[in-house]
Amino acid sequence: MDPYSEALLSLKSELVSDDDSLHDWVVVPVGGNLSGKSYACCSWSGIKCDKDSTTVTSIDLSMKKLGGVMSGKQFSVFTKLEYLNLSHNFFSGQLPVEIFNLTSLRSLDISRNNFSGHFPGGISSLQNLSVLDAFSNSFSGPLPVELSQLENLKVLNLAGSYFRGPIPSEYGSFRSLEFLHLAGNLLSGNLPPELGNLKTVTHMEIGYNIYQGHIPLQLGNMSELIYLDIAGANLSGSIPKQLSNLTNLQSLYLFRNQLTGSIPSEFSNIKSLVNLDLSDNLISGSIPESFSELENLRLLSLMCNDMNGTVPEGIAKLPNLETLLIWNNFFSGSLPQSLGKNSNLMWVDVSTNDFVGSIPTDICVRGGLSPSLSNCSSLVRLRLEDNLFTGKIALKFSHLPDISYVDLSMNKFIGGIPSDISQASKLTYFNVSDNLLLGGTIPAKTWSLPLLQNFSASSCGISGNLPPFESCKSISVIELDRNNLSGTIPKTVSNCQALENIKLSNNNLSGPIPEELASIPILGVVDLSNNNLNGPIPAKLAEFNQAMKEELYADVYKFGEIILEILTNGRLTNAAAAANIHSKPKEILLREIYNENEVASASSLQEIKLVLEVALLCTRSKSSDRPSMEDALKLLSGLKPLDSRG
Repeated sequence: MDPYSEALLSLKSELVSDDDSLHDWVVVPVGGNLSGKSYACCSWSGIKCDKDSTTVTSIDLSMKKLGGVMSGKQFSVFTKLEYLNLSHNFFSGQLPVEIFNLTSLRSLDISRNNFSGHFPGGISSLQNLSVLDAFSNSFSGPLPVELSQLENLKVLNLAGSYFRGPIPSEYGSFRSLEFLHLAGNLLSGNLPPELGNLKTVTHMEIGYNIYQGHIPLQLGNMSELIYLDIAGANLSGSIPKQLSNLTNLQSLYLFRNQLTGSIPSEFSNIKSLVNLDLSDNLISGSIPESFSELENLRLLSLMCNDMNGTVPEGIAKLPNLETLLIWNNFFSGSLPQSLGKNSNLMWVDVSTNDFVGSIPTDICVRGGLSPSLSNCSSLVRLRLEDNLFTGKIALKFSHLPDISYVDLSMNKFIGGIPSDISQASKLTYFNVSDNLLLGGTIPAKTWSLPLLQNFSASSCGISGNLPPFESCKSISVIELDRNNLSGTIPKTVSNCQALENIKLSNNNLSGPIPEELASIPILGVVDLSNNNLNGPIPAKLAEFNQAMKEELYADVYKFGEIILEILTNGRLTNAAAAANIHSKPKEILLREIYNENEVASASSLQEIKLVLEVALLCTRSKSSDRPSMEDALKLLSGLKPLDSRG
């Protein structure tokens, strides 16, 4: 048997494979002998040889569901190996140091495994190495300093392990590096200013660690940088204006730190900037007027800071702006009436500020069309809640084909709910609660919206009758308490088979309680108090609700387990799953989930954090500490935590 085939079969004997993914790794003699000088293994899955089939040049075992601990003794024969890929498996134990004897190696990918212990020494012998990807493992100890001796290294990914200590200052001496990813470890200390010497790096992610100190101003010397992410890193101090020298930068993520001071106006020099996320900091001051020069900007996220002032008119006219997130600040004044004009605004969240005035009449209008929301064809989410907006709700749903989420609650709107709301075919969430003078009636075909799940209009001064519940197949929450509704509760409410929560208290409803309510299978909350209803409570409804109470806490626990299973792709859960997961610090758990799902965007990070928090609430050990299914679903629908500004 040839030495390559023998070594690979020896390696196979050490591995664990549930589905025999290496089933073709067998030697089949031809007439009792192998033909010519070619080797049997050259035809095996994952193995590539040179053109003469005499030398193995590539071993690719990625995504073969392999596990076990490798001794490494087999690697000594692969002297010409250039590519080794062990990624997306379940290998454990220490990384075999023998791999570092493969001096021809150009690419080493061991990502998404469970290699542990300190990263072994000796990698500096791989002088031809251009790619080292060790993302998402369980390495510990310090970052390997000798990596800086690899002069040809272009890609270095050590993210998603448990490396500790500071980033070595030697990491600023890479000559060819283009991609540096150290995020999601337990790194500490100050960021080394030497990183500013990395003149060839285009992509650097070093966030989700526990550093101390400031952002080095020397990072402004990384002239080729296109993507910079230092989010969730415990950094303090002000944002260096020197970052404005990064004139190739397209994405800057500094969210979830403790940064203070104002946003440098010099950032307007970064004409290439597409994504800017500075949210969840302690940033003060106003949005620089010069931001109107950032014509490529698509994402602007400044939410959860201490910013004030007004939104500059120039921001409103940015031609490519898609997402504007400035909620939970102290902004005031009116929103620019040209907000979103000639742009493709999709997500707008300016809630929990001190804005006044009306909804901008030009938002998303293109081509100088009529001054209203009537042509905002790109808008998906609109959140204006918890401000001081006044006037009529200037929404023409018939011209909002993609709108799915609208929250206008806690304002001072008047003029009623827009009559064409029934034409918003993708609407899932609508909330106008606590607009005390809104008035009007509920539009006739509101319940027929095919995707509507939540309709909240409490404390709005709404009058008239409840419209018939026709084709209400998806709605789960109806909140119309504290209004002036009259008439009876339509028996057609039984058509709402997905209904879980209906609140009609403190109105002027009359007549009997419909027995049909008892036919709704998952109805958990019914509040009809303080009306003029008469007659007995239907017996079936009383029995039904008692049964629901007994099952409620068990159901929400199972719901939480399912969420955890989805978030972790099954890797962080097992037979003891939810019981053990609560013992892990939340930041570590979040880091593992971010790494597992390769989360990058700010909005995705926020959403995953919210979903995890809900899952942990649902799986608390004491049933009385768990939320109701109604509350869990409401949290997942996008409701933000209570304002903590004091």
